[in-house]
Amino acid sequence: LKIMETPIDNSVNPVTPRSVGIRFGLINAVISVAYFLILNLAGIDMTQGFWNWFGYVVTIAIIVLAHKYYKDNGDSFMGYGQGIGIALWIGIIAGVISSVFTYLYIKFIDTAFLQTVKDKQMEVMQEKGMSDEQIDQTMKISSMFMSAEAMFIYILFGSIMITLIFALIVTIFTQKKNPVPAF
Repeated sequence: LKIMETPIDNSVNPVTPRSVGIRFGLINAVISVAYFLILNLAGIDMTQGFWNWFGYVVTIAIIVLAHKYYKDNGDSFMGYGQGIGIALWIGIIAGVISSVFTYLYIKFIDTAFLQTVKDKQMEVMQEKGMSDEQIDQTMKISSMFMSAEAMFIYILFGSIMITLIFALIVTIFTQKKNPVPAF
């Protein structure tokens, strides 16, 4: 009596680093956009303290969940390069969607957003005891980087770079090498 096992057929929907990265990149983008909207509408500065760190924790969690998904729905193995590839796709997809959303938001929905950011920067500099001359000089320099276009580029490349940096570390712990080398 033979017991027949039906192998998992991944030929219809193969699990690849790209497919998993795109899936979790979309999830990360939705969370990022919602996070931005909630904090912005609540008037919370997301670039300082807890709220900034919380965004990083979410990104790390997304990478870990994507790696788990890849292993659970594939052959249960994931090499270091595959883990980095997954995270690269997460960063690209989340970065593109988040940067496009932020650009449209700043350009057409909340046109005073950048001025609010500049005002907060000035308050922080005044609280630190900077002179008016120092504040003016700093604001001239930062104004070059305070446009919807600059924010688009910053968010796009920042998302990719931060995700890759986290992936370089996270993948060390989440990888599961196949003991049988593929030829």
